[in-house]
This record gives sequence, C-alpha cells and structure tokens, in this order.
Amino acid sequence: MGVGDVELCVSAFGDRGRPAVLLPNTSGLFWEDAFCGRLADAGRFVVRYDIRDTGRSTAYPAGSPEYSLRDLVADLVGLMDSFELPRAHLVGFSVAGWICQLAALDHPDRVSALTLINTRPTAPGRADPDLPEHSDRVMASFKTPGPDWSDRESVIGYGVERARVFAGSRGFDEQEARRQVTRIVDRTTDMQSSMINLAFARAGKRWRERLGDITAPTLVVHGTDDPFFPYGNGQALAREIPGTELLTLEGVGHELPAATWDLLLDAMPEGGR
Repeated sequence: MGVGDVELCVSAFGDRGRPAVLLPNTSGLFWEDAFCGRLADAGRFVVRYDIRDTGRSTAYPAGSPEYSLRDLVADLVGLMDSFELPRAHLVGFSVAGWICQLAALDHPDRVSALTLINTRPTAPGRADPDLPEHSDRVMASFKTPGPDWSDRESVIGYGVERARVFAGSRGFDEQEARRQVTRIVDRTTDMQSSMINLAFARAGKRWRERLGDITAPTLVVHGTDDPFFPYGNGQALAREIPGTELLTLEGVGHELPAATWDLLLDAMPEGGR
C-alpha cells in the first residue's frame, strides 16, 4: 500500500467497522496471524504492517536509512488515513514502541489507547543514566560477526542465535524460533537492513520529558528477564505516563511467547480488547 512516498506491506483482520488496533511490525511476521485473529475475534479491526526496512515494505541500503522516527510516525498516521480510521489503539513491541509513544504525543486525537511492550522511553543510542542498558550478553552479541547475508541458511542461523540471546529464563524453544525466523527471512526484502537500520534512523528531539502529556489509556508490558531493554525501562514508562498499568511477565526476555498472549489480551485497555 502506498503511503506518501513509501510502500508499506499491510495485512488486515476483522470487520473494518469495529474499533481499530494498529500493530507496527519490526520483524516481518512478529505479530502472528493467530494473535491478530484473536484480536479480531474479540471485536476489533486489526491492521498489521511492516514498517520501513522490514518485511516487504520499502527498504534502504544497510546502514543508511533515509528516514527519522518521526517519518515512521507519519507513515502510521498516513496508513490510518488510507483506511479512514479516525482513531486506533496502538500496540508497539520493542523499537516499535518508540513510534507508538511519539504518535500518542504528537497526534493524541488519533490514539484511543496505547500498549507498549518491552520498550523504553529513549531513542537509539545510550540509555539515560537512570535506565538500565543492554545486558552484557546482548552487548557481546553485537560484536559477533554477522552472517553471509546472501546465504539464506546463514541468515536463519544468525536469527535463531539472536533469538536465543534475547530469551528469558522461562526457556528457549529453538524449533519455534527457527520456524518464526525462517518465515521472516523468506518474506523480507533485505534482512541486513531489517536487522540494523533502525539503530541508524534519525531520532530527533527527546520525548521522555513529555511522557506526562500522554492522555490515552496505557498498558506497559515488560518481561523481567529482558536483556535488550531491561525491566527498569518498563518501570520508568509506567511511572512517567499518567494512570498506566504495568503488566509484568515473569521470566520473559525480549520476546512475546504465545504463552503470554492470554495475559496480554486480558490486560489491554478497552480501546484494544
């Protein structure tokens, strides 16, 4: 679907006349069909889309994204306009949570509710001094040589090992990780760009100091074992966004296992259930 000057790969579930839920997607098929289907069955119109550089949306050369975080927010709002959605519940995992926070701050009239999962209140780069930084094992993984990006099996293996690093103490299901990574690799235009470019996107002005202005009902969900954006980041979001509920996922890392879906769906603000 064309939105401004970019193409976004979009999937929709459910009745367009129902309240809308938008799922910005940062890893191909992170939001499983089954999860989207459950939201739709609960009476929601669900729009899942690949943000730039992921899945089948517009991709840029690795290490040289030609966009800012605010451009990604403009894509989200433009997609809502294309579907004629006046408001939507935004659900963002990891770095997609940045897009959702900025949308709630800069376009409050378009956001009916907000669910932020395993994300943080600061942009790419070093965390604020009061926030926990990436764990040692994540930092060590960043130093590991990348795969041969032209070799499908090498890229799949690399993705599985990254999923292993991100897993929590509840355990790592290698077979499930391989299934999901394989699906992602097989439908992504440029896996190298998909995995690294968001770290190079222009962040623009800080927004953490504005979190108190968010008025949408908000749920923060965070795994206690998240090594990428450790749990203290979720606690900070829950403190600084007024009236926020914090859903703690014990033993969960930087992931959203199917075993957590019931807890998440039950806790989501009214705008998204």
